[in-house]
Amino acid sequence: MYTTASAPVTGASAATTAPKEREPIKLRERIGSTTIEVSIHFSNASKETMEDKILRLVGREVAKDAS
Repeated sequence: MYTTASAPVTGASAATTAPKEREPIKLRERIGSTTIEVSIHFSNASKETMEDKILRLVGREVAKDAS
């Protein structure tokens, strides 16, 4: 059995190995005198694609309407 020990990543190398957070996507729409602003944020840790999310949400709505 092999075991390895690793020290926590600190200093300059920590910045290069940690996943970068992206800036949220911001959408702004003006309807009459009302301005709607939406920020969209995607998790870097997510294992689900945007297509998977949409299909899951649509599937829930269809199942809810069917019952």
